[in-house]
Amino acid sequence: MSATSTSGSVAGATSEDIFRLSTAMDSTDLTESSSNSTVTQTLPFSSGNPRIEEIRGIMHLYRDDSSNSNLPVGRKPLVCVLAVPNHMTYADFCQFCGSFIQHILEMRIVRNDGDEDQYSVLIRFDGQESADNFYKHFSGKRFSSMEVEVCHVLFTVDVQFTASIEHAHTSPASSTEQPSCPVCLERLDQEMGGILTTICNHSFHCSCISKWTDSSCPVCRYCQQQPEKSKCSVCETLENLWICVICGFLGCGRYKEGHAIRHWKETQHCYSLELETRRVWDYVGDNYVHRLIQSKTDGKLVELNTCMHTGDYGSCKCSKDFGTGEVLFSSKLEAIVDEYNDLLTSQLENQRTYFESLLLEAKEETEKEISESVDKAVGSRLQKLQSKLDKHMEEKKFLEEVNVNLMKNQDFWKSKILEIEERERKALKMRDEKIEALEEQLRGLMAYIEAENTEEQVSASSEITNGMVVSMEATNSNAKNASRSSNRRRT
Repeated sequence: MSATSTSGSVAGATSEDIFRLSTAMDSTDLTESSSNSTVTQTLPFSSGNPRIEEIRGIMHLYRDDSSNSNLPVGRKPLVCVLAVPNHMTYADFCQFCGSFIQHILEMRIVRNDGDEDQYSVLIRFDGQESADNFYKHFSGKRFSSMEVEVCHVLFTVDVQFTASIEHAHTSPASSTEQPSCPVCLERLDQEMGGILTTICNHSFHCSCISKWTDSSCPVCRYCQQQPEKSKCSVCETLENLWICVICGFLGCGRYKEGHAIRHWKETQHCYSLELETRRVWDYVGDNYVHRLIQSKTDGKLVELNTCMHTGDYGSCKCSKDFGTGEVLFSSKLEAIVDEYNDLLTSQLENQRTYFESLLLEAKEETEKEISESVDKAVGSRLQKLQSKLDKHMEEKKFLEEVNVNLMKNQDFWKSKILEIEERERKALKMRDEKIEALEEQLRGLMAYIEAENTEEQVSASSEITNGMVVSMEATNSNAKNASRSSNRRRT
């Protein structure tokens, strides 16, 4: 059915499976919302591929009252994340939601009017508690620690559509088959997991789209990050732009500042492509060029002098017979194609032969260098080993000579030791004999001394008794005789 509405007349058909968001409000809710317009705000949005289909609408959001910490009264489990930067892909946003992804029933990416580098996300949760926790956790939080953008989360009152679209009306209790996910081919059922609808109105499972790291849609390749608009490299104008097909210089046409034609005069690059019509202009011939080929003589780009029969074939003046001209053109085209194929084949064959010869030369040179390195290493190793061997042989010869000399010295010193020992024995023997002689002399001397002492005592006592003197004289004479005999034996 066709759902056409304005900002104030769509209440019953605002959310019947268009976004699959349960945001419909009855007449009482609309009356209450209009009466409390001071606490809500409206925000226009759009979705869909502008080249195929575009849906426009208005979101009614609760105002962000930072002074009041209480949550809005009468809120629903439907929130809107505003001003998400375009460089965040669908997978990045799913990863940013973290643990709340399992409580999300549906997410829809919408485009804010006037914000080309940002988008918003409508999220419906499985319960009010999950929506409140999501709001408390992510409101005012940075999307990344390396960026300054923060997450703005607002509770959503209602979503209204202001564009005419065609869609099929299905009741929630319908038994018809649900659309399938283009990634896993499973049905898009909320009971199986959250559903994410991209900005081009294609729906996927959140678990499937979270694995898609590209910013484009997996189905239509529509990218939420629109490319930058081309502009003149000199004056930065956005209209009547021409790009040089040789070096890529982007300049404005002669009806603006004429930077493209100035580039031709400075560089002699005569072919330029008009971005709006995709036609090539030849500054030298001062006309449009329908087909360019490369000249064999100098390799430059030149115009193929063949009518391309653009427009009405009957008005072509290059040939009176259309069939003959078409056959001639086809034959020329086939000849050119064959010539280019042959040229490409020959060039590829030459390149193959050339690179094979380079590989063969490199292989031979590598093998030669390896053999030379091996020979050099082996030769140097043998020289080192030979020098070590000669050195060890010299050391061995020297040690043998030293051994012979030591053996000779050993015999000499053995005989010397024997002589010294014999001399020592004789010296010890003579010393013992001298000691015995000295002991005998000492004994004789002691006896003589004792005899002298005795004689003195006897002379002293003879004065007392005459009889005793005689006996003492006989004793002294015996002692003297004994000492003289002992002296004679020693001598």
